[in-house]
Amino acid sequence: MDLEFEKPIVDLQDKLQDMKTLATDTGSGEDMAQAIKSLEDRIQTMKQDLYTNLTGWQRVLLSRHADRPQTLDYVENMCDTFVELHGDRSVRDDKAMVGGFGTIDDQTFMFIGQQKGVNTKMRQLRNFGMANPEGYRKALRLMKLAEKFNKPIVTLIDTMGAYPGLEAEERGQGEAIARNIKEMFMLKVPVICIIIGEGASGGALGIGVGDRVLMLENSWYSVISPESCSSILWRSWDHKEEAAEALNLTAENMHGNGLVDGIVREPLGGAHRNKEEMYSTVKETILSTMKELNAVSAEDRIMQRIDKFSAMGVVEE
Repeated sequence: MDLEFEKPIVDLQDKLQDMKTLATDTGSGEDMAQAIKSLEDRIQTMKQDLYTNLTGWQRVLLSRHADRPQTLDYVENMCDTFVELHGDRSVRDDKAMVGGFGTIDDQTFMFIGQQKGVNTKMRQLRNFGMANPEGYRKALRLMKLAEKFNKPIVTLIDTMGAYPGLEAEERGQGEAIARNIKEMFMLKVPVICIIIGEGASGGALGIGVGDRVLMLENSWYSVISPESCSSILWRSWDHKEEAAEALNLTAENMHGNGLVDGIVREPLGGAHRNKEEMYSTVKETILSTMKELNAVSAEDRIMQRIDKFSAMGVVEE
């Protein structure tokens, strides 16, 4: 599935395919070789220009692409083994929040993240990746389990926000997220947080406090979505593109403002264009980051974690 802003490239790719088909059918491959090569170069140049200079809203669209890898895709393709764990031991098992122990190169991690679902039925089951309080309590239970066994934690963030329903608020949505944020500051094991798609509001922050917070190139991270921001300021969604620019929600913006620690580059055109490459890149990023964090004592990591988040938003005039 191609997005609207990608249409000029798609049109040229269709033209290229027609030229190759014609060359094969007529036996004129040598005569058309130069024209085909010229068009291929033009397409590659257009891709570089387009995907290097995407607007904030265009990156939001890429972060929501239906084929974009989700938490379980990364876990299942990065890990040699993975055992999913369920339930918050209080209410139920929230399918929007997934987690469990996985091994990469003989090193065990606790993976936790939101799962949106890949089709209509699964999206309903996963509540579109919007966790209820029991989802965040499950996440905290798994973090504490990882701490007990001295295993590092990796969170993969991809949510439109915590579920805003009345029943979620009745069961303590705000308290659950607040408790997670507090407890994550004090975890003695290394914590790596990676925003792989959408990182919206408290839904992302509930599993987003770590020693290293990273963003995929075409992900976004903000207190509110562009549509919701537009509806509040302009009373309609018509200004969502303007809101996306004003929110400074892209990885480049967030890194430039010191709110995340690094950017994980994606294949040209987005993570869905070459999933295997994306899995490999995230895997290498996790392993290299772990080498850095293992060189720091638990006490120092906690203090650095607290200092990093405490410094956010501080302005000197």
